[in-house]
Amino acid sequence: MKKILLLVILSASTGYLGGYIFQLQHPQKQPESPSYIANNSEVADTNFANLTSDYPSGDDTVNDDFVRASQISTQSVVYIKNISEKVYRMSFMDMFFGGTGQTTQTISSGSGVIYSSDGYIITNNHVVADADKLEVILGKNTYQAKLIGTDPSSDLAVLKIDAKNLPSLPLGSSHDLKVGEWVLAVGNPFNLTSTVTGGIVSAKARALNIVKDKFPIESFIQTDAAINPGNSGGALVNRNGQLVGINTAILSRTGSYAGYGFAVPVDIVKKVVEDIIRYGEVQKAFVGAEVSDLNDEVVHKLSLHLDKVEGVLVTNIQNGWAAEKSGIKEGDIILSIDHQPISSKAEFDEMLSYHSPGDQIDVTWKHEGTIKEKKLLLSNREGSTEVIRTKIYTSEYLGAELEMVPKVERDLLKIDNGVKIKKLYAGGLLSRLDLEEGFIITAINQYKIDDPQKLANVLSRASGRVRVVGVTKDGVKGYYTLYLR
Repeated sequence: MKKILLLVILSASTGYLGGYIFQLQHPQKQPESPSYIANNSEVADTNFANLTSDYPSGDDTVNDDFVRASQISTQSVVYIKNISEKVYRMSFMDMFFGGTGQTTQTISSGSGVIYSSDGYIITNNHVVADADKLEVILGKNTYQAKLIGTDPSSDLAVLKIDAKNLPSLPLGSSHDLKVGEWVLAVGNPFNLTSTVTGGIVSAKARALNIVKDKFPIESFIQTDAAINPGNSGGALVNRNGQLVGINTAILSRTGSYAGYGFAVPVDIVKKVVEDIIRYGEVQKAFVGAEVSDLNDEVVHKLSLHLDKVEGVLVTNIQNGWAAEKSGIKEGDIILSIDHQPISSKAEFDEMLSYHSPGDQIDVTWKHEGTIKEKKLLLSNREGSTEVIRTKIYTSEYLGAELEMVPKVERDLLKIDNGVKIKKLYAGGLLSRLDLEEGFIITAINQYKIDDPQKLANVLSRASGRVRVVGVTKDGVKGYYTLYLR
């Protein structure tokens, strides 16, 4: 045992001594200082400082901005309740016992933004659609709201409550908003009041083809700030707490947030809201031309000889309007409006939405390789520059709200006259005939329909086989054969 222990000690001592001698004969160099990494870190820090010199430095500043913006915006975003009642047809038992039919009440909700201290509130048109009663809840106070006007083409609506000294939200500029800029979405998703989510501007001038109107304005701000059901009509604000958009839609297969939220730009909102407050409806400006997006596929399909793919393609020109008078032709390419480059239909529609009938715009376009520029006088929907207001005719017998078809739509559909079914009520004659909202009646039997009162008179006297000629809301011409007793 002693021999084994002695052998172990001797082996360890020998190994240590050998290593010591090797170190003396082969001295190891000390590692050099990591100057490459240090220098690169230094350069990176310097470059980052230069890149961010225009932005607040440090997370504390960013967080402070978010907190301040949240405090400003949450007090200006309201909760909206839409209460609608529907009366179903009387059953045999109701008729026998003197009943009036079954009434059901539906309650939906959304958000709104205080536009002015005297009680004007912005929201989405789809938030207030089909409402029999509207309530605005601000904090612990509930107000009965009056619908001042709507604009289906931009999906906006304006309400008014009887209140003063309300905390209106300051307005920013969507034109100056940059892709990548931080924004907050404020609203009432899932009936949770005053919810704030953060994200960035992902894109601008997005068109989704979701606005159900003959002349839609779709130039949405896209954001990854979470927007869910109930956020509609709420505020999209920048880091200064300024309104830059009205939250309107999400792109999702489940109906809940999936990374894509969309808002109406505040520069469009300003024009729409001011017109509704002043005139009761938006004074839209028309140029008499339709355009579509231009890309490589379209250029190749139409055999267009272009040095550069830019602008939007003119697909239709209406006779007698400003575009035709200026010499713009189908197949021409509009490059700019008021010297602002136009690269999509969404941008074209947005630029026109800023203007009113009677305004002049500078349009630059390309015709067969030649660049042209002229001033165009914008018109209202009837082709003039006067302020106009929609006249709605309501008929209890027909169970409908009716309106004349404006000239701009008649020219587009290539019809001379017509009356549009704006809204249908259950139990009325037109709903029993299975006609739909948006259908345009141009003739009944041999009678040309050019006035709502004439439509009511003709149908009230008609009996037997009736032929209704018209155009669907999708622009398809056709006729219905009906039988009246």
